[in-house]
Amino acid sequence: MTAESTHELVDSVYRSESRRVLATLIRVLGGFDLAEEALHDAFAAAIEQWPRDGVPANPRAWLVSVGRFKAIDGIRRHARFDTGLTDELAEQLGGTTDDVDELDEEHVVDDQLRLIFTCCHPALTPDTQVALTLREVCGLTTEEVAHAFLTAAPTVAQRIVRAKAKIRDARIPYQVPSRDELPDRLDVVLQVIYLVFNEGYSASSGTSLTRHDLSGEAIRLGKLLIELLPEPEVMGLLALMLLQESRRAARTSPDGEMVLLDDQDRSLWNRDLIAEGLVLVESALTSRRFGPYTLQAAIAGVHAQAADTATTDWEEIVSLYDVLLRTDPSPVIELNRAVAVAMRDGPLAGLALIDAILRRGDLSDYHLAHAAHADLCRRLGKTAEARLSYERAIGLTKQELQRRFLARRLVELQSN
Repeated sequence: MTAESTHELVDSVYRSESRRVLATLIRVLGGFDLAEEALHDAFAAAIEQWPRDGVPANPRAWLVSVGRFKAIDGIRRHARFDTGLTDELAEQLGGTTDDVDELDEEHVVDDQLRLIFTCCHPALTPDTQVALTLREVCGLTTEEVAHAFLTAAPTVAQRIVRAKAKIRDARIPYQVPSRDELPDRLDVVLQVIYLVFNEGYSASSGTSLTRHDLSGEAIRLGKLLIELLPEPEVMGLLALMLLQESRRAARTSPDGEMVLLDDQDRSLWNRDLIAEGLVLVESALTSRRFGPYTLQAAIAGVHAQAADTATTDWEEIVSLYDVLLRTDPSPVIELNRAVAVAMRDGPLAGLALIDAILRRGDLSDYHLAHAAHADLCRRLGKTAEARLSYERAIGLTKQELQRRFLARRLVELQSN
């Protein structure tokens, strides 16, 4: 293998396996920092050894094993100068060899679930739980996590550092909670998975509109959670993700440009994912113990069953948003409801609602709020206001395809 092909292969394995390898290394080595260093060392060894020795039959197990022994060697070196580390080394050496040698899919699933619930431990604040899980379980960058929070990257970085210190100092256990404890721990886990999905469904930056690796990972984690705890809101979240994911192929044109929902070729929507999602929505609604994820899934289900925008049941969608706002009030949900009202009652009605949101200062740095405002102004012939809102939206988005789409709208507006 050439150096270039080796790097490509290792990069591919890193994208597909690094989070799973890290989860196992945290269990084996007992801490985030040591495991992260071991992960780095293992992939560095892969770049060096795979061209010479060939790719191992089970790259994941190889990486775990190499990372573990690299960490142990490092502890031994430090132990020469710090005798207090001797007991720590002995503890890490004991009882882990079989786990690594017999690593299989069940072990990996268990390790990831342990890691999720450790990151979402109630000793951590909710924002910290989400930030840590997004970073460690799913491998989002600090900047991507910050976008999910609509906050600054340095703030997120500080949260993650403090969270690791809290887990270490408080000796928070690396384990799946008991069944009695699971419901109380579930809300943050669902929030984390949904934020991961959102980053995959609509990437915060870069040249690709979507990141299938992240949305696929979120759906996989949702299915794991249903096996662990088949609660209505777990069903609702998975349904929501499946229904939104069903539109992926229609969300970009053949030349890679973004296509809005109104203009999508619905024959490209994945009917298998839609069918699976609708069954889950029905099950969750029937339980009468559903929450905001199920309501959002029900809204997505109305879209999925409509032949086009004109025949969409906007009355039902607005009604569902009314219930959702009472259940889980937020400016973003209020914005989405305003767009639905514009479709039901006309752009003037929707614009009044969005104006009120922006006047309050809510979502002033949220590019989609300004993009929606611009679109309604455009439809009403308010050219000057539309231009200002498009310019504001373009300045706020870091996603290249979204920026290009908004720029085209601005050019079209100016040419009319």
